[in-house]
Amino acid sequence: MEPKERLRIGNRISKITIVVNVILSIVKVVAGIFGKSSAMISDGVHSLSDVMSTFCVMIGLKMSQKPGDVDHPYGHEKYEPVFAKMLAVILGTTGIMIGYKSIQIIRLGQYNIPGKITIFAALLSIITKEWMYRYTIKGAKKIDSSALLADAWHHRSDAFSSIGTLIGVVGARIGYPILDPIASIVICIIILKVAVEIYIGAVNQLMDCAADKDTINKIIKDIEGISGVLKIDDLKTRVHASRLYVDVEISVSKELSLLDAHDIAEKVHFKIEESNSKVKHCMVHVNPY
Repeated sequence: MEPKERLRIGNRISKITIVVNVILSIVKVVAGIFGKSSAMISDGVHSLSDVMSTFCVMIGLKMSQKPGDVDHPYGHEKYEPVFAKMLAVILGTTGIMIGYKSIQIIRLGQYNIPGKITIFAALLSIITKEWMYRYTIKGAKKIDSSALLADAWHHRSDAFSSIGTLIGVVGARIGYPILDPIASIVICIIILKVAVEIYIGAVNQLMDCAADKDTINKIIKDIEGISGVLKIDDLKTRVHASRLYVDVEISVSKELSLLDAHDIAEKVHFKIEESNSKVKHCMVHVNPY
């Protein structure tokens, strides 16, 4: 996918989710005030944090599209996992805050009986945030964006938070107010698990982690299918944010001229880059067999 098209899709998704988040946040805060629910007000503030994270995604996508320069000859794609790490920290912090607040409520026994309006607000939030999660994660997979993927899970964490709010509101109204903080603690654990997974994925993109086995096997098959390649001496791959670098050493007949050996190397080079859109560059070294 062309960088400009990738940026266009990412920005479109981000702008739509920002608008929806702002509207949803206002609805939840107003419902929390009139329904006398501190949980709903907190949920509304949580939704506002999603707006900040989405702005981070837009900045990360924009900066990652910058071409290489003197100081960054390999490009700026790694800006994206850097922002994904930041979003993972935000997500994890949100989970910890939800868990801490829930433990405090249980310890102090400070339970409230919220109004009916908070039930409808929570249901609206769950449906809307789940849609935002599915919409965003579909786009993240399409453009292979770790930052957008992190933002998608931030939306789902908000949906989980709203589920906890709903359980707490309903539980409080039927005589079991402790259900609210208990549900929130479970949600906290789920959010932290997702945050850790996103963080580890972003770190792998920054640490030159190798490509997955299926991708490597596909590269090997492509190289072996090229006439003149007698042996693959070495093959290294490294993930570069959303892209991939490939370094390969091949053996060709020592009887070949330099021109013929170079022609085989070029065929390998173009075959690997054309058969996998994620490959940013393939370096081929030729050895005499």
